[in-house]
Formats: sequence, structure tokens, C-alpha cells
Amino acid sequence: MRSTFVLFAMLMVSGCSTIIEGRSQQIQINTNPEGAACKLVRKGETLTTVSPTPACAYIEKTKDDIKIICSKTGYETATYMNKSSSAGATFGNIVAGGLIGWGVDSATGSDNKYDSPVNITLSKK
Repeated sequence: MRSTFVLFAMLMVSGCSTIIEGRSQQIQINTNPEGAACKLVRKGETLTTVSPTPACAYIEKTKDDIKIICSKTGYETATYMNKSSSAGATFGNIVAGGLIGWGVDSATGSDNKYDSPVNITLSKK
């Protein structure tokens, strides 16, 4: 009976980041000057394009970084590398849920996050 309760409790706390942080994230993109078009690229694949800025992109989280490439007529193209990092709930999940909880979060990408908002400055040509 006790082992059943312990197993049930472990399953209830597993995947804490999945529940708290989620598998997706909104990234706010601001440019100076406003009105640029920005492309979000991960592992060579375009995830989405936002235009004009300021704008938001809704993306699935992974362990891979996202390159944000912004352009506007009369300005040099600007690039920002949005690094994937650990979400806040990940560490608590490792303590509370152990390897099972961490495994769930890692498999779904929920243990990652990206910077938001992102502020990118374009230089005049």
C-alpha cells in the first residue's frame, strides 16, 4: 500500500515544468527602428516570420537556440541569437519529481525557455 502511494505521488509531481511552464512560449520582438521584418530560424529551418515589429512569435520550446534575423529597407540586417536555457521550474522538478519528472519535461521541451522580450537595433546603411 505504501509503495503504491509513493508511486502515485511521484507521478503526480512528475512533469512539473510541463504543467507550470508549458511546451510553447511567446517571444516579444522589438526593433529600433520599429517596422522591421524578422525571421526566427532554428537548426536551419524557419519557424515563423513576424512583420512589422513590434510583434510576438509563438514557438515550441526545445534545447536548440533560435536565430532572429531582422531586416528593414535602408538598414543593415541585424541578428540576435536567442539561447535556450533552463526554465525556473526545472530545478524544483528534479528535486520533487526526480528523474521521471525531469525526463517528462526534457522530452517535451518544457524544461527550456527563451529570452523575451528581445530588443534588436538595426544600423542605418
